[in-house]
Amino acid sequence: MSIIESTADNNSMYAYVQEGERAAYELGNRGPIRFDSDGSLHEGILDAYWRCGFYVFEDVLSSDELKEIQDDFEHVLERAPYTKDAELDPNGRSAIGNEFKRYPFKFSRPLSDPLGGTSKNNGRHPSKMTEHEPPAGGPDFVISSVFGPLQLMDSALRLYGHPKLLALAEQINGPDFTPFNETIINKPAGLGVSVAWHQDGTKQWDHPNWDQGTHGFNFMIQLYGSTAANGVWVLPGSHKNGQIDISEKVAANQGSDRLPGAVPMVCEPGGIVMANRQTLHGSFANTSPDRRVTINMGFHRRDSVLGVETNYYGEPAVYDNTFIHERSRMIAVGIDARQQKFPEEERFVYKPMVGLEEKNRWNEETRESIVKDYNMRDLGI
Repeated sequence: MSIIESTADNNSMYAYVQEGERAAYELGNRGPIRFDSDGSLHEGILDAYWRCGFYVFEDVLSSDELKEIQDDFEHVLERAPYTKDAELDPNGRSAIGNEFKRYPFKFSRPLSDPLGGTSKNNGRHPSKMTEHEPPAGGPDFVISSVFGPLQLMDSALRLYGHPKLLALAEQINGPDFTPFNETIINKPAGLGVSVAWHQDGTKQWDHPNWDQGTHGFNFMIQLYGSTAANGVWVLPGSHKNGQIDISEKVAANQGSDRLPGAVPMVCEPGGIVMANRQTLHGSFANTSPDRRVTINMGFHRRDSVLGVETNYYGEPAVYDNTFIHERSRMIAVGIDARQQKFPEEERFVYKPMVGLEEKNRWNEETRESIVKDYNMRDLGI
C-alpha cells in the first residue's frame, strides 16, 4: 500500500496506518449480508454492528450494477463545472447543477481540511486535520462532495431501492424508518480533502430516550474501494459514549490527528459499510494513488426526527408527519425504479407507503414532481 511521500513523519504515518488496518481486520465485523429463515438480520451481524458502530458488508453489488453506477458517476463529473464558480463543464458545454434549488457540487482546495476548526456543519469539526501542499501543476479546486445524487443518477435511485439494504434499515431503525440524506464523497487520488474528526449527530444528544442508535446510520457504498490510506477512520464503540469532547481528545493526543485506537473502514469495490452516525470518525487527506468515491445513504428512526424543529440546512423546517411523508416517498420511488430494472428481484415492502404504490411509480412525471429537488426535504438531525 502506498501512503504518502517518503519522509520521517510519513514513516510514522505509515506505521499508524499499518497498525490501524491490522486492528480493523481483527474486529470481526465484516462479511456478506445474511438474514435468518424468519427474515431477521443474522444475530452475529447485529452484535458486531452494535459493538463496533460499523459493519463492512462484502460483495453486495453485482459487477454489472457496480459498473452502471460507476459510469453514471463519471458522466456527472463530465457534466459538472470544470472548477469552482465555472458555468461550463470540462468540454465547454453548459454545466449541470443550476437547475436544482440546492446546488449539488462542493469544491474544495486539494489536500486541504475545509471543515476542521470552523463553524461549518453546525461546528461538528472543532479540530483541524493535517493539510498537505498540493502537487505542482494540479487543479486549484476539486469536487469533494455531490449532493442529491438520486436526482442526478438513475442508477443511484435504483440502488436506493435495493431490497437487502432497505431490509437492513428496517432491522436497525424499525419498519417506519425514514430517510436522512444522500451525498457522494469524492476523494481523487493524490488530491482528496480530509474530513476532520466529528460525530454526525447534532440535534438529539439530549433526546429523552437517547441510546446508541438515536442519530441513525449511513450506508457507505464504495464504487472503487476504500483503503486505509483514502478511507474513513472510526473509533470503534464511540457511538455509545454520547457527545464527545473532540478538542479535548485531540489535545490529549498532543494535538495529533492520529487518534489512538481508531481503525480504517476498509472495503472493496461493490461492498457497503453500515456506519453509526454517532461514532467519532474522520478521514485524512488522500495523498495515496487510489481514488475513493463513496455514495452515502442515511436512514433514521422515525421517533428521532418526528417533531424536530431545525435549520440543519440553513432553512427553518419542522419535521412533522407531512414533511416526513413527502421525503419518504423517495424510498417508494426508488423501490419501483429498481423493480423496473430488476423485475426478477424480490421487491421490498416499505410499510409507510403500502397502498400508495400507484402514486409513487418511477416515470418521467415523478422525476419532476418527486425526485427533482427531493433533497430540499432532507431530514437532518
